[in-house]
Amino acid sequence: MAGKKQFDVEVALDAAMVQFWRDGYADTSLDDLSNSTGLNRSSLYSSFGDKESLYLRCLDRYALRYGDKYEQALSSGVFGEPLPAIRAFFDVTLHRIADPAVPDGCLVAQTAMAIPVLSPAIAARAIEAVGLQRARLQTALRRAELTEGDAEDHATHITAVNQSLAVMSRAGASGKQLGAIVDISMNALAQALRDRG
Repeated sequence: MAGKKQFDVEVALDAAMVQFWRDGYADTSLDDLSNSTGLNRSSLYSSFGDKESLYLRCLDRYALRYGDKYEQALSSGVFGEPLPAIRAFFDVTLHRIADPAVPDGCLVAQTAMAIPVLSPAIAARAIEAVGLQRARLQTALRRAELTEGDAEDHATHITAVNQSLAVMSRAGASGKQLGAIVDISMNALAQALRDRG
């Protein structure tokens, strides 16, 4: 039928997301996107708009996919005992990093590091994604009856560690090294929770 898309939009978005994730926004060309999605340039433009519009859709897709997993992990904790939920949160990241079907690192972290050369719209979306992750953590930590300030500080720290796991994985850190980073962070949080009384 005339005008009907002859491809699966979800599959194409996933392919574009992985392409951006692997090479970054600046180093991904329209030819790269065409090759990875199997769509010609006119199909890309008519379906997704320009490169920036497609990137924003891919960034939203990524943030939703992994954001939902982080949300589930952080909701798994018992009220007043956030450590298992924070460990599950880190496990989401470690499992993603170990998944051979996706590139190393994190699309949000990669985008955040490139903010100085990205458009204001992309920069804002990356900042929003990092802020949402921090807010989820802060909510989980408040369940442990931490003060607002302590919950915010620990959430900021855990967010930073989580993003650094993605950077370290791209720099070749082993699973064992990444696990050690998580263990040290978990031990520090456990100590802080013990000291709060």
